[in-house]
Amino acid sequence: MTTCNKFSQAAAELLKRRAAGTKAPRLNSELQPNCIDDALSVHEQMIKQRNDAVGGWKCLLPITDNQLVVAPIFSQTVQQGEICTLFADNQTVRIEPEIAFVLGKDLPAQQQDYSEAQIDEAVASCHMALELMQDRFAPESGVTFYEKLADCLVNQGLFIGPQIDKSKAYAASEISIKVRQADKTQTFAGRHPNQLPQNPLYWLINFMTKRGTSFKAGQAIISGSYAGIVEVDFDCSTEIEYSGLGKYTVEFKALS
Repeated sequence: MTTCNKFSQAAAELLKRRAAGTKAPRLNSELQPNCIDDALSVHEQMIKQRNDAVGGWKCLLPITDNQLVVAPIFSQTVQQGEICTLFADNQTVRIEPEIAFVLGKDLPAQQQDYSEAQIDEAVASCHMALELMQDRFAPESGVTFYEKLADCLVNQGLFIGPQIDKSKAYAASEISIKVRQADKTQTFAGRHPNQLPQNPLYWLINFMTKRGTSFKAGQAIISGSYAGIVEVDFDCSTEIEYSGLGKYTVEFKALS
């Protein structure tokens, strides 16, 4: 099997698993990625095989040289409005409260770094956002980090909430977050895992543009959860509040 064919087959298998109730074993041994570059090559094949464009990206600053957090988010899975549809994960809604940076101009691939000022200028708006999560590997699968990375690190989509003041978003190292459903309120002393949410944004743009990826106006980039994974219920009004930044209401509906 050629290397390109390996990545193509791995991408096809992982995309096929984006379905309700998936708890799959590891990829077959001949398809398993063995390093960061392998996993990112699978992403490239996913992008080619999807019938929609890249609508955004997820990222964090590198954990180690061998643990990067970066993955495309596909446009058909990016949502806004009063209803959010997603696959249940262990019969529940799993979300991560984040800030999304929406680009207002293209940042083409290049070998020279973009400055922080250039990246800031390209950000047209900042929004409250939820990463939509689905762990598609079986709990006892023994899956490696590289396979999880190839599978986009549990991402199944993105919900974009109200716009927030850009200067406040850039200063948001800590956010008190409340998630309310009926008479149940979950409260989180939110802290960004990389101190400020724009820090991973700068890394992502320069890391990926050097690899030949161009970022497009309209893409939304999320850069780390303030509260880890939050579990809530389907089919009831859910209020998400970021203290001092805003709040909104959404109802989650299960895809089948």
